[in-house]
Amino acid sequence: MNAAADGAEPPRTAPTLFPGHRWLRHVTYVLVSLAALGLSLAGMDETMSAYELGAPQGLLAGFGQGVALVLALRRPVPAWALSLTATAVTALAARAAMDPRAALPDGSSPGPDWPWSTTEIIVQAAVLLLLALRVPTRRALAALAATALTTFVIQGVLGAQSYSSTGTVAVAVCAVAVLVGTALRGRSEARTQLVEQVTITAEERNRRTLLEERSRIARELHDVVAHHMSVISIQAQVAPLLVENPSEELKENLDGIRQNALEALAELRRVLGVLRSANPEYPDDPYAVGGAGTGAAPDAPQPTLDRLDALIENTRAAGLDVRSEVRGEARALAPGVELSAYRIIQEALSNALRHAPGSTVVVEVAHGPEGLELTVTNSRPQQAAPPSPGAGHGLLGMRERATMLGGHLTAGRTFQGGFTIVAFLPRDGVALPDEPVDPDELAAPEIIFPTGDEKP
Repeated sequence: MNAAADGAEPPRTAPTLFPGHRWLRHVTYVLVSLAALGLSLAGMDETMSAYELGAPQGLLAGFGQGVALVLALRRPVPAWALSLTATAVTALAARAAMDPRAALPDGSSPGPDWPWSTTEIIVQAAVLLLLALRVPTRRALAALAATALTTFVIQGVLGAQSYSSTGTVAVAVCAVAVLVGTALRGRSEARTQLVEQVTITAEERNRRTLLEERSRIARELHDVVAHHMSVISIQAQVAPLLVENPSEELKENLDGIRQNALEALAELRRVLGVLRSANPEYPDDPYAVGGAGTGAAPDAPQPTLDRLDALIENTRAAGLDVRSEVRGEARALAPGVELSAYRIIQEALSNALRHAPGSTVVVEVAHGPEGLELTVTNSRPQQAAPPSPGAGHGLLGMRERATMLGGHLTAGRTFQGGFTIVAFLPRDGVALPDEPVDPDELAAPEIIFPTGDEKP
């Protein structure tokens, strides 16, 4: 079906009847078809009795209106044209057949309803209603104007004898139908646009939050890498001085290492300059980088798991009961893994402070041969959480950190009404290709928080 042929717009602005409910559309088609059949028979009878036309003319006039009503469900513009044409042809045919009649006592001339019969008014109004729902407002108004103009030409210019005028009533009823259809269409469009705008806004907010978090992570990791590249450059420069009579080949290789390290360091600094061009997301963050592209890196070292106790103490001072447990033998971790582990625990504790006041939080750090497993679980909050000004994208940032290092993170509610976050970070910050960790194996154990009511 060619949508342009009947004036319908694409599905966004010209939705079908009851989208997503095919059975309801089928029921509607059946009911409209039955109504069209009844109106066709009524129109045929009215045409033959009131206008005194023959059976063929009455059949064409009646079923022409019925076909137009059914056709309006899918192609309203041709349906409107068919209904108006059938009405005009019937009115002109009846005009020639109407005879002069005696005047009534009040001076009016008796006669049939003309140029619009009752059936024709009903069908034309229904077709215009469906047309206004499917096409732009200007086209619906143009169809209404064409209907009014046709009525004026037939009744006002050509005229007839001995009839009851229905032109004004027909135009008024059609105008109301167009007005209702246009209003419903505008309401549907406004709702669709609102949903689209909300969706776009949410997607844009998530994308912007993700990009900001990636920038923060990249800035931190690049700072760590830049430090190591600086150390490599210095060691490559000092190494020849530690060897007696170093060969020219050794000097050349060490000089090449130093030059490559310096070039990599310059590239990292260029990336950091781009990252520093935006203001930090958290102005009170002591590890944030200054804006304007010229700010220096912070003097404070990047936090690691060695500072976890201080973080927990600060959280306790804020009014949260925090318990920590470290399992396994601590192994050397990549600097990026240490930093991300600290940030994940920090964000999880911050979420517990905001969303679960008065709860008990258990922080578990498990060192394994493949990497680090982090579990932060809070119990059911003891009081209602106050409104939080945050954007609610902390989980996005934590997942991004874990994924960036080849790990993963899961989060969800516990059976006791609390919330748990479980993360796994590979020891070297690289995903394990041979033995990937199953997220189901990292499910947080069911933790029973003491309430003070247990019997010894």
